[in-house]
Amino acid sequence: MYPEDLVKPMREELTSVGFKELKTADEVTSALSASSPEQTAMVIINSVCGCAAGALRPGARVAVENGIKGPKLLTVFAGQEAEAVAKVRSLCHGYAPSSPSIAFFKGGTVQSMIERRDIEGFNKLQIAEKIAKHYEQLA
Repeated sequence: MYPEDLVKPMREELTSVGFKELKTADEVTSALSASSPEQTAMVIINSVCGCAAGALRPGARVAVENGIKGPKLLTVFAGQEAEAVAKVRSLCHGYAPSSPSIAFFKGGTVQSMIERRDIEGFNKLQIAEKIAKHYEQLA
């Protein structure tokens, strides 16, 4: 686990634009089961790595600030809330565990995912575009 004072600003990059942090497996289950079958839930598996700092979090912020208002915005933090991260990963059938990553759920079932390999080497605007495309496909 990383010191909380180190990850606090990384958490706030997402929570400040409307993401809700989930810290336990029960919170993950509750948040995803509370979504209506028509509602998309976007779950970011946050991380301290460079691609999360340089692309994922900034890209997610751009996507939200540019109008991705429909999805339920959720986040868990790899290396911090192991139980919550493990629960999200257990629901991502067909996808290898990766962090950072973004899982898109509908009716509590994973529909698509932006994996680490889809984040590394891309900039924040490219990530925002990927988020928008995934969301549009599910809307």
